[in-house]
Formats: sequence, structure tokens, C-alpha cells
Amino acid sequence: MELFLLSFGALFSIMNPLGTVPVFVGLTQDHTNKERAVTAFWTALDVFVILLLSFFAGKYILSFFGISLNALKIAGGLIIASSGFALLTGKFGEHKGMKRKRVQKDIHSRDSISLTPLSIPMLAGPGTISLLIAYNQEYQALHEIWTLIGAMLFVTLCIYGILKSAHVIVRFLGASGINALSRIIGFIVIAIGVEYIISSVVDILSRLPF
Repeated sequence: MELFLLSFGALFSIMNPLGTVPVFVGLTQDHTNKERAVTAFWTALDVFVILLLSFFAGKYILSFFGISLNALKIAGGLIIASSGFALLTGKFGEHKGMKRKRVQKDIHSRDSISLTPLSIPMLAGPGTISLLIAYNQEYQALHEIWTLIGAMLFVTLCIYGILKSAHVIVRFLGASGINALSRIIGFIVIAIGVEYIISSVVDILSRLPF
């Protein structure tokens, strides 16, 4: 249960589906409720597939590029912390590349927005992927793997529920409420990134001969 809560909390904070709500609302304002539900479903499914691929293909990626776990955790920690700063300063969309005019034009010309930009890069970005690759190296017992898969499934169900109710959430919380929640989550995300960096640095220093 501890691993489940830890991994779910980290994934939910880094992915920040609440921060995706304004983008989802903006891109689906002309859609019917049924179309919004379908888009939310495919977004959640795409995210779940990306999470599984990131977790199970992680060791092969590290092996292919000759990257150590500590190097990955430091790089991932920096990415995660930068995402947290973007949330804290209210620049999450810009950090994800959503403010560029060409990107915005391309988004509105797409028939399907579930894979891009919603799944990638808004939800399953580099920070999420690097976190799961690190989890793959740290937790290799069968029960731990199933626990992590359960956490991935639960977080994607939360994403589906949040996106499906996005228009209701916006009406209830308003832009200021979503901003306030995103900033709180941003602080947690920064702490997660810093913790990853510290643990890696401590591990590296402990291996040095003194």
C-alpha cells in the first residue's frame, strides 16, 4: 500500500491532470458531451499505454544509451523540478509548448487531440517517463511491478474522470481555483524532483573512496 500511494501521488502530481483541464475545455468547447467523454477516454487510454511502455522499456533504453540510474534520476529530477516551477509560476502551458502560435493552429486543425497534445506532452511528458524508467530499475519484484501497474491504472482512471468532468470543474472552481491548486501541486512536484536529485547525489558520494 505504501508503494501504491507513493507512486500514485508522484504520478498524479507530475502529470497534473487539473492543469490540463483549461486546455481540454478550450479544445472541446464546441464538442457535445458524448464527444468530450470519448476524447477523455482515448486520452486516458493513450496515457496508460505510454506509462506501460515507459516502465517496461525503461531498462532497454538505459542499456542502449549506456545511462546509469543515478544519471537518469538527476536528469529526471531536473525535468520534474522545472515542471514544478512552471506550475508554481503559472506557466505550465508555456512550459509544455502550448503557447506557440504554430502549435495552437495545428492543435485546432486536428480531428483527434487525445494523443497530442493531451497525452503527449501535457500529461505523459519527459518527467513522467523518466520517473517510470527509474521505478523500473528500483522496483523489480513481481508484487512491486503489479502495485506500480495498479497505480498507473488508477491515475489514468482519475485522468478520465477529471477530463470528462472538465467543464463542470471549470464552472465550479473557476480559473483562479484551478490556478491555486496547480501552484500547490507545483510545490509538491518541485519537492519530488529535488528529492530525486538529492538521493542520487548521496548515492554517488557514498560510492566514492574516502
